[in-house]
Amino acid sequence: MISLRYTAPGLLHWFTSLALAFCSATLLPTAVAYDCPDTAPDDASVEQLAERVAAWDEAYYQRGERLVEDALYDQARQRLERWQVCRGKRSAATPHEPGGPLHHPVAQTGLSKLDDQASLARWMQRRQAHSLWVQPKVDGVAVTLVYERGQLVQAISRGDGERGSDWLPHLRQAPHVAQRLTAPYPARVVLQGELYLRLGDHVQAEHGSAGARSAIIGLMARHAWQTEDAERVGLFVWDWPDGPAGMQQRLDRLAAWGFEDSVAMTQAVTRAEEVATWRQRWYRGALPFATDGIVVRQSQRPDAEAWQAAAPAWAVAWKHPAQQAMAEVRGVEFRVGRTGQITPVLRLMPTVLDDRTIRRVSLGSLAQWQRHDIRPGDHVTIRLAGLTIPQFESVLTRREPRPPLDAPDPAAYHPLSCLRLSPGCESQFLARLTWLSGPDGLDMAGIGEGSWQRLIDAGLIEGLLDWRILDPAQLQQAHGVGDVRAAQWHARFSAAEEQSLTSWLVALGMPSVAPEALQDASGTLSLAELRQRAVVDWRAQPGIGEVSAERLAAFFHHPRISEWLDTLSDSVAR
Repeated sequence: MISLRYTAPGLLHWFTSLALAFCSATLLPTAVAYDCPDTAPDDASVEQLAERVAAWDEAYYQRGERLVEDALYDQARQRLERWQVCRGKRSAATPHEPGGPLHHPVAQTGLSKLDDQASLARWMQRRQAHSLWVQPKVDGVAVTLVYERGQLVQAISRGDGERGSDWLPHLRQAPHVAQRLTAPYPARVVLQGELYLRLGDHVQAEHGSAGARSAIIGLMARHAWQTEDAERVGLFVWDWPDGPAGMQQRLDRLAAWGFEDSVAMTQAVTRAEEVATWRQRWYRGALPFATDGIVVRQSQRPDAEAWQAAAPAWAVAWKHPAQQAMAEVRGVEFRVGRTGQITPVLRLMPTVLDDRTIRRVSLGSLAQWQRHDIRPGDHVTIRLAGLTIPQFESVLTRREPRPPLDAPDPAAYHPLSCLRLSPGCESQFLARLTWLSGPDGLDMAGIGEGSWQRLIDAGLIEGLLDWRILDPAQLQQAHGVGDVRAAQWHARFSAAEEQSLTSWLVALGMPSVAPEALQDASGTLSLAELRQRAVVDWRAQPGIGEVSAERLAAFFHHPRISEWLDTLSDSVAR
């Protein structure tokens, strides 16, 4: 067994030397001229966001821990800088790490980041005279490898781009990092690339980074490796600074030396649409490593001696769609569902997630809102759940003083509340109508929430069954309803009268119950018999507990429900 003990100073040295390697090629922000809002952010929000960003920086640069995704970090830092500049304060500088004891033979450059395909198209348009190539942006740690006479003699962490730490002792044990190059080879070869955690069929869109970057950081920080540690480390070569002038010639030699993955995933492109296709393929397809975007490179670059530890003009990054983002809350809506459940919904400033614009996110329950007490002006983090549904994650900042917000009283809403339209009942009443006409109710094709809202706005409906007495002429009083649509709606309403008794009961809000529990002793469905049942009678039915029995009895004995049941035709009631 090889000892894995650490000394505190040694561990800190490893983590600090890894800091810039933490980003395979550092994404460098460009200067921004901010448009300041008419209303300045409150002091509390600025202080809270500054503290949050500082905590992320401390974890990232001092302990090698990545607490948030890059997209959220970039967004939060840019928001903080905007607030500080607009308040007349100097924005906080982005932390940088010291280099290590070894000089890079060729400086490790950074990368500028483009926001979208249109920006990439403009970048490529300015480089039409050059051949361009796209690669996945591997999510690991950057490294420089030096081969002399075909033998690996140096492995240097990125550090500050000019100097880094010695990783050769570790990489001499890594079976997936070439120790010797196959002849022919120049006397000296300098390769730049990415050490990554080897994964099996990793799909970035489904699994995210899966902690891969943190894991490789941890491996490189260990004083000694076991055999299984060395097996987990892979290498992606993304450049050969002192190699042949043309990319294809460089790729041919890399292929001969055994860097097949690097060669297979470096593809020639001429249009931004091609790059977007590769980005989607690598984002949604299986790869042996985690990625966080793509990189587009020119084939022709300056001589290696001219490279600097800064973003070059000949390469650029386009990150994967963000799956976690910071969003400002514009308002909070409280939607009351058909059964009286209250669902708070956050109205957000437009926020992009996975190339989609998100404007609303549900909190799921009133208890969730009460727990977090989210108000307009707060900033929250959201992410996509199951790749499709936006989901609230946490509160980043809270506006002070807290804006007033009237939340509904949960005691006022239940399965039998809001059977008629009245103040405070707008949401639940509309939900009842939508359920009534839906496929689980009376199945009125083409009659949905928007249809009912038009009839409500026109003052044509105040009770759940008022639509039964409307004629086509009255229906045309609703906004946007002409004679053709009025005739269609009237036909749907008339057809609903012929639906089965069970469909009517479900449409009116009867609690869910097995069909056999509705039958009498002779196996017949009788409305008269159902209306006579007490709680004890419902409780005697198989599969019905005390709560369900009480709700069923309350439904059939409710005065307004009874009034509606009286109006059903004999053919339906039987």
